[in-house]
Amino acid sequence: MAVQRITTRNARFQQLQTLLNNRTKRGRAKEFLVQGVRPITMAVEHGWTVRSLLYDASRPLSRWAEDLLRGVGAERVAMAPQLLAELSEKADGAAEVLAVVEMAPDSLSRIKVRDDFLGLVFDRPTQPGNIGSIVRSADAFGASGLIVTGHAADPYDPKSVRASTGSFFAVPVVRSQSHHEVMEWLEKERAQGRPVAVVGTDEDGDAEVSEFDLTQPVLLLIGNETAGLSSAWRELCDHVISIPMTGSASSLNASNAASVVLYEARRQRLAKQRKA
Repeated sequence: MAVQRITTRNARFQQLQTLLNNRTKRGRAKEFLVQGVRPITMAVEHGWTVRSLLYDASRPLSRWAEDLLRGVGAERVAMAPQLLAELSEKADGAAEVLAVVEMAPDSLSRIKVRDDFLGLVFDRPTQPGNIGSIVRSADAFGASGLIVTGHAADPYDPKSVRASTGSFFAVPVVRSQSHHEVMEWLEKERAQGRPVAVVGTDEDGDAEVSEFDLTQPVLLLIGNETAGLSSAWRELCDHVISIPMTGSASSLNASNAASVVLYEARRQRLAKQRKA
């Protein structure tokens, strides 16, 4: 396969740069930049389409990088080290390899609803890093997928992808414009005999998380970092649960709160399996 070379800030470099900091152009191109050995490896292992591999041709490559360039049928782009360093966003120089990966479709059908369903909705998040952190926890505790709703930070932002440490490619993450689309999808699943409970999280919940049955199929709602759940989502909740806390803190960071509830769901489900 022919190798393209980028040694100046030409049009192609500028296009790659927009994948870092221009959400609109990233969305139009339907591709995003992936940094790091584990995230790139996970993207390949989980069958994501890698469009381009960017690397520094002026230095010897590791076995991992050589195998990647040999094994993935993607465009190869050899870059000047200072340009690759800019795209790497690292304080200590350039990454060995960067990948340009095709976005997945924003289809709720990517999230499979089964008897053990545990899905998440993140309502209007403002921080892409929080999205990635929740994806990481979702992967660790066996969740089925994450839906990001409303006017929200971009899950494909490099901060989100980095924060997920590769889990972004293992757990379906779907963007949805509003609660209407999500509930329409959920009602279709319920009509097929899958009784999914919509469970919100709030400091004034009806029950503490440890007292609520999280072994049933659940769609867990996490609110905006500042305002919490929207009034529309609150009205759609079948139940609202809270995390008991002591000290002066009145609430947890959104990603921390999600991790606590996901852990409790996993704990309950493992306990139920042991009793069966």
